[in-house]
Amino acid sequence: MESSQISGPAGPPRKRAENGRRAAALLGSAIALAAVLVLSLGLGARQLSPAEVWHGLVDPGSAAYTVVHQMRLPRTLLGLLAGVALGVAGGVMQALTRNPLADPGLLGINAGASAAVATAAGIFGVGTFQGYVWFALAGAAAVSVLVYAVGGGRAATPARLALAGAAVNAALYSYVNGTMLLDSASLETMRFWTVGSLASAQGETSAMMAPFVVAGLLPALALARPLNALALGDDSARSLGAHPARVRAGAIVAVTLLCGAATAACGPIVFVGLMVPHLVRALTGPDQRWMLPCCALLAPVLLLGADVLGRLVARPGELQAGIVTAVLGGPLFLYFVRRKVRA
Repeated sequence: MESSQISGPAGPPRKRAENGRRAAALLGSAIALAAVLVLSLGLGARQLSPAEVWHGLVDPGSAAYTVVHQMRLPRTLLGLLAGVALGVAGGVMQALTRNPLADPGLLGINAGASAAVATAAGIFGVGTFQGYVWFALAGAAAVSVLVYAVGGGRAATPARLALAGAAVNAALYSYVNGTMLLDSASLETMRFWTVGSLASAQGETSAMMAPFVVAGLLPALALARPLNALALGDDSARSLGAHPARVRAGAIVAVTLLCGAATAACGPIVFVGLMVPHLVRALTGPDQRWMLPCCALLAPVLLLGADVLGRLVARPGELQAGIVTAVLGGPLFLYFVRRKVRA
């Protein structure tokens, strides 16, 4: 009796403490994003102070106006949208497959979008985001279905999905490289795009990309609660009122929209969707209602931070953001694999 009296009221305070920690993580993520946005606008071949960044944003007569508006603001906005897309897509994929090593890049979705864009550029002569994006969405959707089918369909396990994604990745990136080598025009167009870059961003790119990101983001966030239920297993999810088949279909549509738009705009950037959900899960726990918003805030921090780092370490040139995320993400992925094997 005494034990029940002590443990009974402990639930609400513990719940409040958890929610307070999650809210603090969300606030901290928003502050980190604001800081990296300022750094992205201020750092590069020419350093700008926060005051100069502000004047460059609002004062057309400022000496920094051209640098900020024509060079740094477009790539910052592109990095923001692409980071949101990749981070949320990674969180959804890990929840959907119940695999902490899942990532749109590792499961072949980015490769499908890349192969479709390579086909568009090499065969049909497409050279703009407006043309790329439809091919990218079709390629991402086709590979999503293919990997799911090869991985076993409804009987798919995380390991089989990862193996299927690796096989599809290898085949499609070989096709992309072959297309580029056979067509010098495609090579020139796509040599930076294939490693993942924000450098070619233009103002209209973000404006055209935004509707696709929003269209994928809204269903992804709406699926947070059903994904929580799905984590308990299909039978438990059904008893909680969720429909596993509909949840999986909606999640695949959301991931396709997010990855297709991000890949069409800045190329196949890997590991963002893998690293960020791991970090966020340590801060918020596995509840997707908190995880996905935090992923949407922290993934642009990683992507824009990688872009800024690439500008600084190779001045007066720069390393592409996709190279920096690969250098950071490769060792981290091996660490996660070793930890999972030991567990």
